[in-house]
Amino acid sequence: MKVAVFGTIVSDDFVPVLQEFFQFLKTNKVEVQLSKSFYSHLVEELNTTPYYTSLFHSFVDFDEKNEFIFSIGGDGTFLHSVLNIRNFDIPVIGVNSGRLGFLADISADQISDALSNIFNNRYSIIERSLLQVEFEGRKNIDFNYALNEMAVLKTDTSSMINVLTYVNNELLNNYWADGLIIATPTGSTAYSLSVGGPILTPDSENFVITPLAPHNLTIRPIVVPDKSEITLKVEGRGTHYLTALDFRSEAVELSTIIKVKKADFMLKTLQLPDQPFFNTLRNKLMWGMDRRN
Repeated sequence: MKVAVFGTIVSDDFVPVLQEFFQFLKTNKVEVQLSKSFYSHLVEELNTTPYYTSLFHSFVDFDEKNEFIFSIGGDGTFLHSVLNIRNFDIPVIGVNSGRLGFLADISADQISDALSNIFNNRYSIIERSLLQVEFEGRKNIDFNYALNEMAVLKTDTSSMINVLTYVNNELLNNYWADGLIIATPTGSTAYSLSVGGPILTPDSENFVITPLAPHNLTIRPIVVPDKSEITLKVEGRGTHYLTALDFRSEAVELSTIIKVKKADFMLKTLQLPDQPFFNTLRNKLMWGMDRRN
């Protein structure tokens, strides 16, 4: 068996967990293709040498024979792994080295049990939808897909922007706000949630459209089917607005029209027996922690 391991930055405190993780793979004679940048971080900054059998730099030299991709870090690292590897046939597994994580949901104290379950085929595959974002009037950005969300935001002025939003060419609303978020079910627990959007289960076939600080207080988030094509036309006092796809952002001209639809491929993730989605929600959001419950 061969697996890939991707990571960005972890703290010194997480080194013992990493040693346990790599030792498990070595003991079980699992081949490991390790991200070169993560290898350099571990060796040069944490003074620890991980077990590996080969290295990769990006999706260009990524081995398609890998059966799993381990993303070590937080949800941000998970999103980076999707961008850097770009292989949607291989399940991605998030190992959490930080705090709150919905994608990186295997905590440090679960490593041993999680690895045992994974390599004994005790898991289920959860497929997650992505957004495909097309720009009219300019060149698309590299890898114009987002797992969590895409957003349009005001940028070079303190004034709000107007976001004319169409669903299947029918006007939904002209949002006068600081911005607008279109989120997948996966992204419903990220940026959209922080500004009052609803939580969707990963298998929900919907998008969430959530305004950022709308001027009209009756405006609320809305859920639409993911078969919809959403068109955004932005107006404002400046010359540009900001477009964000997950952790990447870029300023674009006001004349740029954006079309958003569901990508024609899905991302595979793993769900372990003791980590159903609702259990993850209760743990991450600390539901039920009130002693009165």
